[in-house]
Amino acid sequence: MNAMQAPAESFERPWLRFYDSGVPGSIHYPEVSLFDAFAASVRQRPKDVAWEFEGRRASYADTLAEVEACARALHGLGLRRGGRLLVALPTTPHAVVVLYAAARLGVQAAFVHPLSTAAELTRYLDVTGARVAVGLDLFAPALLAARPMLPLRHLVLGSLADYLPTWKRLVFRWLGRAGVPQLPLHAPVQRWHRALSASGPLPARLPLPASEPALILFSGGTSDLPKGILLSHGAMIAEGRMAAAWAGIGAGDAVLAILPVVHGFGFGVCINAALMAGGRTLLVPRFDAARVARAIRRQRPQLLVGVPTLYAALAHEPALAGLDWRFLRAAFCGADTLPPAVKQDFEAQLRAGGSTVPLLEGYGLTETVTAVLAMPRSHYRAGSIGLPFPDMLAKICRPGGEEALADGEEGEICLSGPALMLGYL
Repeated sequence: MNAMQAPAESFERPWLRFYDSGVPGSIHYPEVSLFDAFAASVRQRPKDVAWEFEGRRASYADTLAEVEACARALHGLGLRRGGRLLVALPTTPHAVVVLYAAARLGVQAAFVHPLSTAAELTRYLDVTGARVAVGLDLFAPALLAARPMLPLRHLVLGSLADYLPTWKRLVFRWLGRAGVPQLPLHAPVQRWHRALSASGPLPARLPLPASEPALILFSGGTSDLPKGILLSHGAMIAEGRMAAAWAGIGAGDAVLAILPVVHGFGFGVCINAALMAGGRTLLVPRFDAARVARAIRRQRPQLLVGVPTLYAALAHEPALAGLDWRFLRAAFCGADTLPPAVKQDFEAQLRAGGSTVPLLEGYGLTETVTAVLAMPRSHYRAGSIGLPFPDMLAKICRPGGEEALADGEEGEICLSGPALMLGYL
């Protein structure tokens, strides 16, 4: 991908005529921090459900209280504006809370896969310079075995039990926290809820510019070690608002969050876009077709976002047999080529359940947070990656330059727009 920097109004955008009704050609993006954008959703609907996890629900107001407590805890651990925090979490409420808490402080949250090895974590810590990390106790051994040049000062560890409903938490503890390793006595570890309940002053909110870095995600394609991609507050807000407009996410709508939060697709669309629009995100920490099927049956999300393997599994999942799918408004697939057979099988299941929703492809990359092109919901063209989102520009250029090629010529995709990264770490 090449990046071209130019205002949208200086380019023709012939694709606008194919936009779905109600999708604007341009959107207003407030010049605020990611935390302030989330806080705006809280003010608009404090009592509405923000997230669901394993049967537990939390309102926007309750989530904001957790975010403020986490910001206080991170501040107490020495994190300040411009600092960096390593986050190794699956798709759990901890991840939602810690990202907006870091954004409140002006701290850059570097999200990495929770199953990373000690060697991988060592490299991530060295690249970011992070001295504080947040993870789950299930995966603590690798974090404690990492040997960065600057050792970790603090490691905050959550548990899957932290946000379970009461009866599930009791079962979890009765089973002896199966699989949770014992921690060394002198490890620099604090437990999640103990850290969040610590007393201390809540730091004043900073007037952070939207152009300031908020998030670091790692992506390396297929030929190199993963590179740190620096994403601004503004890019995260823009991606969230564009994706919500494209998919038709509104207040109260549910989005199934099965994709890992370490990918822009998982956090940028399944969580942040939902919360920017006043919807609710349905957090599923681990992919298992039967588990996902139960979540779909129980919570009836308006939007599904996934990868081809997810839809291939759901298309043949017995637990979804006989489901009335008319609650579904849109389904998008990305991250890899969608095989025609997978599309046909999944759509056949939807048709059997009374839904006419098509499974639509999209295209994006971590350098633009996630998807910035997708098929419109009312049109489908086989073999296409869709149309640019509002305010995004795209053209096919001669490789290495910005000269647009004629229709039918093969070249490089050049992108510009508000979701573009700040650069590589």
